[in-house]
Amino acid sequence: MLIVEGMPLLYLELAVGQRMRQGSIGAWRTISPYLGGVGLASMVVSFFLSTYYNIINAWAFWYLFHSFQDPLPWSVCPLNDNHTGYDQECEKASSTQYFWYRKTLNISPSIQDSGRVQWEPALCLILAWLVVYLCILRGTESTGKVVYFTALLPYCVLIIYLVRGLTLHGATNGLAYMFTPKLEQLANPKAWINAATQIFFSLGLGFGSLIAFASYNEPSNNCQKHAIIVSLINSSTSVFASIVTFSIYGFKATFNYESCLNKVILLLTNSFDLEDGFLTASNLEQVKSYLESTFPGKYSEVLPQMKNCSLQSELATAVQGTGLSFIVYTEAIKNMEVSQLWSALYFFMLLMLGIGSMLGNTAAILTPLTDNKVISSHLPKEAISGLVCFVNCVIGLVFTMEAGNYWFDIFNEYAATLSLLLIVLVETIAVCYVYGLRRFESDLKAMTGRALNWYWKAMWAGVSPLLIISLFVFYLSDYILTGTLQYQAWDASQGQLVTKDYPPYALAVIGLLVASSIMCIPLVALGTFIMRCLKRGDTPPVA
Repeated sequence: MLIVEGMPLLYLELAVGQRMRQGSIGAWRTISPYLGGVGLASMVVSFFLSTYYNIINAWAFWYLFHSFQDPLPWSVCPLNDNHTGYDQECEKASSTQYFWYRKTLNISPSIQDSGRVQWEPALCLILAWLVVYLCILRGTESTGKVVYFTALLPYCVLIIYLVRGLTLHGATNGLAYMFTPKLEQLANPKAWINAATQIFFSLGLGFGSLIAFASYNEPSNNCQKHAIIVSLINSSTSVFASIVTFSIYGFKATFNYESCLNKVILLLTNSFDLEDGFLTASNLEQVKSYLESTFPGKYSEVLPQMKNCSLQSELATAVQGTGLSFIVYTEAIKNMEVSQLWSALYFFMLLMLGIGSMLGNTAAILTPLTDNKVISSHLPKEAISGLVCFVNCVIGLVFTMEAGNYWFDIFNEYAATLSLLLIVLVETIAVCYVYGLRRFESDLKAMTGRALNWYWKAMWAGVSPLLIISLFVFYLSDYILTGTLQYQAWDASQGQLVTKDYPPYALAVIGLLVASSIMCIPLVALGTFIMRCLKRGDTPPVA
């Protein structure tokens, strides 16, 4: 996906921005007046992304502030109201899940129970938007300087974490799990869709931010070289971060597996009055078989209390998104020595990554707005930036409600993915077949002095658009085959997630999220056509 989608489309967007010298809306309108909707669709997607993405930074602030407590608040379960034992919900789940779902989100049992705004996450969200505003205050000039810090610091933290991760007990189990290929997954369309989605999001394709940033480049800038370097560094960083993640994930899985074994050993030792130290992990299965055959009645009584311990099962329970960041990592961190230090480092890194992403998202919104002469003549850059941040922050308060995490999942799942595929498809077709590939090639040669080679032409004109269409079809067919869309809701009585169907109004919001960006393309084209007809006087005379 990097070779056939990521690299070619990154180069395409950088070249368009550098050639047209405008934000996403102006750039595509220059290529064709009917294509202004492409830039508008990108802007809408970036707006949706900015609206919900900054809540991740708010959560990172929340965890960072709690990282300086000893012990870490997610490392132990709190006492119940009577102080006679631990909280029941926490005991059924885990201390890290309890802190996430109850203390951070105070999550409701379903999306229908909206609840009220949680003031602590709301304050963290306001702080996150204040930081973003200060970074974008002076436009792209100040953003570029901030990005040096937000982009380079995580590498330092990742290197520190790599050294720590590789020295953890069980790290090799995680790395072996990561690098063991599952070739059968290559036949699964979802694996390819996930790969494409990862490349699109990590490179920022279709959001308009690449076009916005490239519009500030010198015309002679070698954007082809930059596209290749950035693509390779981006994917190498993903693999590097995965090595860090899976080394820590291996430690967490091994710790849980060995804890499970120790509980089984203790249970059997006490139940059968075995000598302390006789039962070990190495002879556990052998002794279990002996006890089952020798004392079948007593063994059957103990059996329901015994957990089935499996390292592979622990490794296979991989999670992604917020679950990985705020549950799995915190569970691993709490078992490390000097856990406060590792926690503070991790969440500070997460914050830097999140703010760096937000700078790109907001640039994709601000550049078209500041390019607009009507808006920029009435409002200075600082006011436009402030207004965008304020509107996003107010809408983002929805995600701080008790049902906010369910709405976050909706935005995260449906606000961008399908829309991005369609936007990038139209972009590729627009450059190759509306503007003309030969014409664009001559423009690039005039700008940079370098001719396009066969690889870029083949990818832009045929391979990339055909692959996007295939992914689009796979995506739609997957949704159709899935039937009713469902979500994971937190059941406090069971201390685990349960699957529920989305209510009709949530399905309507999902439809609006997808349609509001995609429909910009045909509607703007239709509006432009009607306006041109009216200007030419082509409308039929009224009798």
